[in-house]
Amino acid sequence: MDRPAADFFRILEVLSEYKVDFVIVGGVGAVLQGAPVSTFDLDIVHARGNRNIKRLVSALNVLNAHYRGRDGRSIAPGPKQLSSPGHQLLMTDAGPLDVLGSVGDDQDYSGLLSDSIKLALSDNSFVRVLSLAALIRLKEKLGRDKDLAVLAVLRRTLAEQNR
Repeated sequence: MDRPAADFFRILEVLSEYKVDFVIVGGVGAVLQGAPVSTFDLDIVHARGNRNIKRLVSALNVLNAHYRGRDGRSIAPGPKQLSSPGHQLLMTDAGPLDVLGSVGDDQDYSGLLSDSIKLALSDNSFVRVLSLAALIRLKEKLGRDKDLAVLAVLRRTLAEQNR
């Protein structure tokens, strides 16, 4: 079955509309900061407090989010799963979304805030994105082949921005 083209902007619009507290990490965050990289999913680290989880569940319902790779079964994430520090690998009507409780050395939403920047999504809507410098540090720590492969591009983009 063919997947529709990913519409990460739509996912971000819905999360923003529902006032979900999150930081974009990964490829989409790099692209939003000018890095010429390809990415296949949107990665976010969300605040795991009860109110935010409730808003996140509502937003995910609008996006028809369900777990990827469940043998054709459509299983939606609930508050219990979203409250954990683990990774929820989801498919939405607008494309793949990885909802992460933490990244790296158990860095959660509050731990990432100081290393994030605010970017305008629209005239009255903003999203938080992990800064390029912090994303580079994270990818160096993770050390996975896919992370190491983009480091040169991220470093070059950061150097260009700092000129």
